[in-house]
Amino acid sequence: MDIDALTDLARRRRSIRKFKPDPIPDGDIRKILEVARWSMSGANAQPWEFIVVKDPDTRAAIFDLYRTNRARVEAIEMTRVNELRHAQVGIFKEGGHAFKDAPVIVVLLGDPRTLQATFLIGQILSGERKTFHSNLAIATYLIQLAASALGIGAQWVSIGQTWEGPLKTLLGVPEEYMIPQVIPLGYYDYKPAPPYRRKMDEMLHFDKYDRSKYRSDEEVINFIAGLHKRSAAAYHVGSAARPKAL
Repeated sequence: MDIDALTDLARRRRSIRKFKPDPIPDGDIRKILEVARWSMSGANAQPWEFIVVKDPDTRAAIFDLYRTNRARVEAIEMTRVNELRHAQVGIFKEGGHAFKDAPVIVVLLGDPRTLQATFLIGQILSGERKTFHSNLAIATYLIQLAASALGIGAQWVSIGQTWEGPLKTLLGVPEEYMIPQVIPLGYYDYKPAPPYRRKMDEMLHFDKYDRSKYRSDEEVINFIAGLHKRSAAAYHVGSAARPKAL
């Protein structure tokens, strides 16, 4: 693959939030996870393992845990000023789908004990857990890219502490493991809009930080408010009251 093809793949990748129920061939699932298996990790610790969930009842139970957690999240999010509320607020009240119909959910597991593969200082300082989380984040992104290369949609759903425990119980995951996220997979049920990205010149520095590009607190807040407006349509796919993107 040349650099242009890789750039095109990165640009085509989307976070998909409405899926067709059509099954994904097992061979394609293995191809996606094979890419993730070759992800880089600190000290080659390889902390990841994967649970491929296809059973309808188990997938429904995972979605119910997500929806229950989302209700708690939204209750807190509603305390923010409207302009800064996350664009996903209200998705279920409006009939949004999220990953309800995804035929496959990949549950990403991380084994923190693999941190012992790195320098001793990494095992002593809790801050070194950043390496562990980075390892899993990289594997997650490779799953996203691999799925996109096969024409398969993917979403990444972060697992909060409020439902990680119940999810472990549901799936029989040992206590030592962490579940940082689940990744629904399926074929697109809509045509996703192009994503928004900041311009390269706004984020590129040479040799040292270019202070002329520093954003004030007000500029960052305005950026976030505008970002939520831009991304609203992507979160409310299939909703009865789907917001319009800017």
